[in-house]
Amino acid sequence: MLDYTKLILRKVSFSRELFGKELKKSIKWLKKDEILLLQTWCVISFGDIYGDVIQETFKQMM
Repeated sequence: MLDYTKLILRKVSFSRELFGKELKKSIKWLKKDEILLLQTWCVISFGDIYGDVIQETFKQMM
């Protein structure tokens, strides 16, 4: 499921709104250890573009 989530996030990364929406949905589906891996991946892959969205989403969900 983690790989699928990464695929979806890559595909919607053109839109801040879609990226945030899909990130929130994906956190609900993943296990706790997968969420931590996703957070790290998001920061590395999209932190320069959507750092604020990533930080706020993970702060709200955890």
